Amino acid sequence: MKFSKAKIFSRVFKIPEIKFEDQRLTSFAGLVLYQPLFQQLELKERFKRCFAHLKVSEIFAHHIIMLLLVFHLIMGFRKLRDLDYYRDDPLVKRLLGLGRLPDVSTVSRALRSVDKTAIDKVRALCRDLVISRLQKLGLARITMDFDGSVIWTTQRRAEGTAVGYNKRKKGARSYYPLFCTIAQTGQVFDVLFRSGNVHDSNGAREFIEQCLRLLKEAMPGVIIEARMDSAFFSDDIVTFLKEQGVEFSLAVPFERFAELKHMIQERKRWKRMDARWSFFETLWKPKKWDRQFRFLLMRQRVPLVFRGPIQLDLFIPHEEGYDFKAIVTNKRIRAKKVLMFHHGRADQEGVFGELKSQAQMNYIPVRRLGGNQFYSLASILAHNLTREIQMVACLKVRGTTEKRSPLWLFEELKTLRHLIIQRAGRLTTPKGKLTLTLNGNEAVQRDFFMFLDAFKKAA
Repeated sequence: MKFSKAKIFSRVFKIPEIKFEDQRLTSFAGLVLYQPLFQQLELKERFKRCFAHLKVSEIFAHHIIMLLLVFHLIMGFRKLRDLDYYRDDPLVKRLLGLGRLPDVSTVSRALRSVDKTAIDKVRALCRDLVISRLQKLGLARITMDFDGSVIWTTQRRAEGTAVGYNKRKKGARSYYPLFCTIAQTGQVFDVLFRSGNVHDSNGAREFIEQCLRLLKEAMPGVIIEARMDSAFFSDDIVTFLKEQGVEFSLAVPFERFAELKHMIQERKRWKRMDARWSFFETLWKPKKWDRQFRFLLMRQRVPLVFRGPIQLDLFIPHEEGYDFKAIVTNKRIRAKKVLMFHHGRADQEGVFGELKSQAQMNYIPVRRLGGNQFYSLASILAHNLTREIQMVACLKVRGTTEKRSPLWLFEELKTLRHLIIQRAGRLTTPKGKLTLTLNGNEAVQRDFFMFLDAFKKAA
């Protein structure tokens, strides 16, 4: 269809007069899509049970503050002080069941008064929500990834922080929680909070045991897989996973075992995987271990970096070398499939990146340990619920792959925020019927009805 220039172009010179009035306008009309999800999960009531033991005289109870923080992070805000910028939003107040949002000081007091019992109950709620999704999927196998990630603070001397390894902020005090994520859904199953000066394996055995036990109790008969990096390599963890019937792959630290280095240097014949990778395998154990396991020793062909002065007018030959990797596993599949399975751990780094950059987990709001853990759990819930809403509305795009990639092609939280959540709307009551009116954009209308129809079918 052709249009005239007069219909396409308009001359705009005058700056309009600006007024601020109460028009029942919302800047986050897309939050209404989370309302049926929260109602189906009975999230507000379950939050209330998590904090029932806390006797606080505040009007705004802890379950309201938790729900507020989840919305706060979904909308893309970071600091508690940012609450002032949507204090008058009518849709946010309606979804929370409030006529007035709490002050920032009220939210801070609630964070400071959270205890360990409440944190443990919210952790249990996170696990229950993930397990419910896995039970609906009815998967034959579930893959659990374990790894730690640094949460640092540069200004506040927060309780429970310590100076540890931090390649981005050297010398900064930080937390170093240990995470368990589910590869098939890209959700965080559980988190173990720790100070920043501990090793990756600190408390790992008990944490892994708890995660496995809870998943086995909820889903008997399912095949459980586990993937970890070299920090978890120990006789205790490897033997425990073997005895529990878990199919695992762990990276092996070369620096601790000179024998592995000697085996690689003496090896003359390598089996070819593809153009880049070759390998050999052996049944081996470190001297202090009780039993042997399957060790895969691999090498990857890589170009050597030329670090001399570059002369663009001359020909510079390129040499090739090898990077080496060792993996211990009890899987009985081919070595190439083991390598692909182990490399699937990279998806967990994407989950960490989204948690920190888009769900604001990399932020320390208060000085109390319980309050910071409270905020981190709100970040995890914002991430998990955003994945859940997509799993309800969208179809799976893939089955089980060698890398155990997520079954859905998930949109990141920032993408949903820009396309759907941050939409202007007006709340009105024509003929007594509550109505949310948005601009007539066809793409937004299509996505809104896709989500709402999916929740009607799931109800």
